[in-house]
Amino acid sequence: MESDRDSKKNALTEVESLPFKEKILEIRHRMRGDVTHLTEGALNKTRVEASGDLSSMPIHMADLGTDAYEQEFSLDMVKAEEDTLGEIQAALERIEAGVYGACTSCGSKVKKARLNAIPFTPFCINCATEQEQH
Repeated sequence: MESDRDSKKNALTEVESLPFKEKILEIRHRMRGDVTHLTEGALNKTRVEASGDLSSMPIHMADLGTDAYEQEFSLDMVKAEEDTLGEIQAALERIEAGVYGACTSCGSKVKKARLNAIPFTPFCINCATEQEQH
């Protein structure tokens, strides 16, 4: 792990990080809406609302299983998006600290092409590959 001084040396300048900050804020805004929508959809629907079934017939056990699976799937998606929102917040904090664009693992520069693709990434491609293998 590199020192803070080395991280700042390899970080983007405030001017260079501004377009990334705007992009990150846009992603955060969109994702917050998605999380709210998914959460409401998963937790607030009755079986009739979820399936569109207007019948007054008794509920079939297979329908209950499907409803439970869909709710669990939606909640898993919410969890994944909340994790991403955490990564986004951490990126905004790195921008404010003046270390955005430096890999949080090794301190080297994160290539701008990678930041364009994943603006909230904390890792250079080498460290990200290493993280995925563990």
